[in-house]
Amino acid sequence: MERPLLTVLLLVGLVIGCAVGSAYARARRGWNDYQTVRKSVPGARRGAWSLIRGVAVKAGVIALLLFGAVAYAAVGADEETAGPAPGQSPTRSETPRR
Repeated sequence: MERPLLTVLLLVGLVIGCAVGSAYARARRGWNDYQTVRKSVPGARRGAWSLIRGVAVKAGVIALLLFGAVAYAAVGADEETAGPAPGQSPTRSETPRR
């Protein structure tokens, strides 16, 4: 009776060992992934801030251009430098001769 008991205990030990081993491997892989991502965060953060800075500069330039266009439209055209406007004067045409 000792032999079947040892076989059952061996099988139970193998199942538990496999479960613990796979859990340990999963935890170790997760820890390595965490360390890799943690080391890459500062570079990603710098990249994100540089992208945000680029968008902010472009938005600032567009805002300045829009402000200039609105200011130019509000001032209007200079009437003195525009020159005289053509008036409506009747033109006399010669009467047809026969």
